[in-house]
Amino acid sequence: MSAGTDARLRVVLAKLGLDGHDRGIKVVARTLRDAGMEVIYLGLRQTTGSIVAAAEQEDADVIGLSMHNAGHLTLAPAMLEALRAADLDVPVVIGGIVPPDDAEELREHGVAAVLGPGASAEEVVAKVRAAAAVGAAE
Repeated sequence: MSAGTDARLRVVLAKLGLDGHDRGIKVVARTLRDAGMEVIYLGLRQTTGSIVAAAEQEDADVIGLSMHNAGHLTLAPAMLEALRAADLDVPVVIGGIVPPDDAEELREHGVAAVLGPGASAEEVVAKVRAAAAVGAAE
């Protein structure tokens, strides 16, 4: 974690895969920015490789992925594996349409937090800060 302050948290946000719905992640980007975090928004149709490269180049404290295409059980583990392969220990937070049973499975795979539709700005900020704190402690 950068300098031990929330204001210095660096968060990479991306849409992994072919999901084209980006309104929510743009709201999240603004929410995190307004909470004092530095947000690096990669945009639509990113690959695990492009996200890993950005996380490494930007010295990210957290990676946030937005998923609305029912690919979360395939794409999230692929993202975690790509991070392991690159020897990066960056927590991943997922937001979007994720059924509760799938959210539990994602956490078992190593996803730091899962946020569903209707998550408040306070909840989003708190989950990202908590993920960064755990990541910094490891």
